[in-house]
Amino acid sequence: MANGDAGSHERSYRKGPERRAQILLSALELFAERGVGASLRAIGEAIGVSHAALRYYFANRDELLVEVYRTHEAQVHQAQADERSAGSEVSAVAMMENSAERNRSIPGLVELYATLTTDALQGQQHPGTREFVHTRYRRVRSDLAERVRAGQRSGAIAADVDPDDAAALVVAASDGLQLQWLLDPDNVDVRRSLALLERLLPGAEPTRE
Repeated sequence: MANGDAGSHERSYRKGPERRAQILLSALELFAERGVGASLRAIGEAIGVSHAALRYYFANRDELLVEVYRTHEAQVHQAQADERSAGSEVSAVAMMENSAERNRSIPGLVELYATLTTDALQGQQHPGTREFVHTRYRRVRSDLAERVRAGQRSGAIAADVDPDDAAALVVAASDGLQLQWLLDPDNVDVRRSLALLERLLPGAEPTRE
């Protein structure tokens, strides 16, 4: 490669955040449509990015998968923030029901999440993935537990329910049901099954003036 070509490639890589964000969005679309089963090189070919460029922005396949899921979650969190600004706060279970409903159209991203959680159990082989999943579970449980407390403050949920235990139960139910749905989509309705839990953990009652 001529020195001029090398310099050109280096400058293109240094476009930095914009190029990286573009790659993540392309990979997100790919995973949503086709799932995760590909090497880093194959992913690059599918989204029209050279293997060298992918390796410039992402050290390995694990890092790419984690960052793609972060991108997906950032989009979901923005949608949830818009809902909250419109005054539509939801219960812990309803939050997971809404997530399951969104996921019906993107089974590839449910597969990505299942891949990440499975890899996280093999911490020595996937330390970055383990850290991501561990931190994510703590954050999700904390958010759900606060929604349970809101329900308790309003009197909708029994005071003797432990919010942290309830949050862990909701996460377990949601994750397990979505895995079953991936394997048998015609016979598992995640949202309907989660609705049974909402009888035990309803949202906060609206404040009466």
